[in-house]
Amino acid sequence: MTAPIFRSLLPTCAAAALLCTSAFAQEATETTQAYNEAFAADLPWGDDADFERAARGFIATRENPLITTASGGTVVDLSAYDFAEGDAPDTVNPSLWRHLQLLRQHGLYEVVPGLWQVRGFDLSVMSIIRTDTGYVIVDPLLARETSAAAMELVRQELGDLPVHAVIYTHSHADHFGGVKGVVSEDDVNSGRTQIIAPHGFMEHAVSENLLLGPAMRRRAVYQFGQRLDVGTTGHAGNGIGATIARGTRSLIPPTISINETGETLTIDGMEFVFQVTPGAEAPAEMNFFLPSLNALCLAENANPTMHNVLTPRGALVRDALAWADYLTESLRLWGDEADVVFTSHGWPRWGEEDIYDYMSSHRDAYKFLHDQSVRLMNLGYTEMEIAEQIELPPSLARQWFNRGYYGTMSHNSKAVYQRYMGWYDGNPANLNPLPPEEAGSRYVEAMGGADAALSNAQSAYEEGDYRWAAQLASHIVFDDASNMSARELLAAAFEQMGYQAEGMLWRNMYLTGAQEVITPPPASAAITMSGDFLAATPSADLFDILAAKIDPARSGERALTVRFVFNDRDESHLLSLRNSVLVHETGVDDASDVTLTMPRSAFMAVLFAGQPAGPLVDQGTIAIDGDVEAFNGLLASLEDIGNPEPFSIVLP
Repeated sequence: MTAPIFRSLLPTCAAAALLCTSAFAQEATETTQAYNEAFAADLPWGDDADFERAARGFIATRENPLITTASGGTVVDLSAYDFAEGDAPDTVNPSLWRHLQLLRQHGLYEVVPGLWQVRGFDLSVMSIIRTDTGYVIVDPLLARETSAAAMELVRQELGDLPVHAVIYTHSHADHFGGVKGVVSEDDVNSGRTQIIAPHGFMEHAVSENLLLGPAMRRRAVYQFGQRLDVGTTGHAGNGIGATIARGTRSLIPPTISINETGETLTIDGMEFVFQVTPGAEAPAEMNFFLPSLNALCLAENANPTMHNVLTPRGALVRDALAWADYLTESLRLWGDEADVVFTSHGWPRWGEEDIYDYMSSHRDAYKFLHDQSVRLMNLGYTEMEIAEQIELPPSLARQWFNRGYYGTMSHNSKAVYQRYMGWYDGNPANLNPLPPEEAGSRYVEAMGGADAALSNAQSAYEEGDYRWAAQLASHIVFDDASNMSARELLAAAFEQMGYQAEGMLWRNMYLTGAQEVITPPPASAAITMSGDFLAATPSADLFDILAAKIDPARSGERALTVRFVFNDRDESHLLSLRNSVLVHETGVDDASDVTLTMPRSAFMAVLFAGQPAGPLVDQGTIAIDGDVEAFNGLLASLEDIGNPEPFSIVLP
């Protein structure tokens, strides 16, 4: 069996397109077919209760499957995954295929009287709680367009009532980005609607979406397969949801912060009892219980899949031990009272026995992951060695919700290692390794040159050893990116590993790597920062973002101080630049080289949108007192603000 040669089939994508057909997509090899057949043989097919759970309480869905922007662009196509019927094709892992059949279901569902969910419109689930005179909305999806479509369906089927509160269960964008499709800033500013979130929400929402935004957004393209076509050789879901909306992300800051477990709120006659769970699935997260409905919301601390302890797109490492302990606490608090458990992804669980099994087995999976990773660390195993051997015991692995559709035991065990031990495995050979390009050149030379190295990689591919074929081919590519034979072989190996992967994220990352090693993404594929996120960000966090934009090559030996006074907010901020380090302080009266007084919107326009300051000074919007060259020096020290072009990942 030889690697397919598809140089003549290189896809050409329109510059403005976000989707690019994988024109080189091949069939599954005999090795992949045999792997998937063997994989299917060990799955618990007799347990098909999830299909009943996922369908239970269905009321209606949209007649038009397309959710669009105001200009007509497609945000989500609810019919995109209709192909997932019947037996799994050779190019999709059979366990993943079953999971996609569940995730693709969409519409409005009654959970219990007074509690509904809209599922399948976005990556996450939006929950709707009926209070005395209106609604409380929980986790209003990722995009304004999808949440507005969900709310339209709610009002059509349940009644047009006011929204008294919106709850963000945690600080990930798919749980708050659609808030302006549900309520407006006027609703919140007037007090008609409260926004409720866990303590630390804004800090971590900003960190993940703005401070590290460019890097995380780029890596998210791989994690969520955002440039892959949907289909049996392409995108087949995202583990915790079928699709991810491409619409407008919004943010309205919380008006109420939940700080401690046991806090209660009564919203329009409905009592909510909260449990804070920081450091589990998100650094700021909370569960809550509804005594009048005997309903427990576990946010994203329980899912229809094993979750990520360290998400591949990048984030703070999560605490698997704390995660398990929070689930134990939830069981102690409400396990005997809850008649239903609902979450921010997937479908609910009903009944004491089902709920206990779900929560305790999910808890045990994270505890096993943590404890066994630590045990193996203490026996001297490195993160790579632990990942090769750790697996759940059969009693846990046969639970579908513990399978690795989103997180996997392999990369989660590495996350536990990283949390405790860091990146260094203790071997001095790995203390200061060569960077990829230089290492690639040395490996190729050691193997006798590019032709010999490629021959070895080709042999590995023909033997079905795709991991080794990919490693070898990657070294060749990092030695010489113009070697198209190596790039084609690398793409072919990535593709077969994607076809075998049970994890939807692994599939997405392999197939995106296969695509980009042949056709790097166009500059237009850059993902822009949300203006709403920036506008809602506290000023202190904006200056942290600027500090991470200081380019030492541009700042040089500059030493300067600049004070910004936001006259619309009664805020004063002192910035000091020296040693290529930007330090921000508030509440200090130290003298500055220059003081600029302006509304914060003008600051945002100049520092984050690239608008020239001169016209705003001429108009009187910005007042300058002192040495304007200090301000110019600050601007000159910053790298370009905005949305950088996509950086290379599988190419040097």
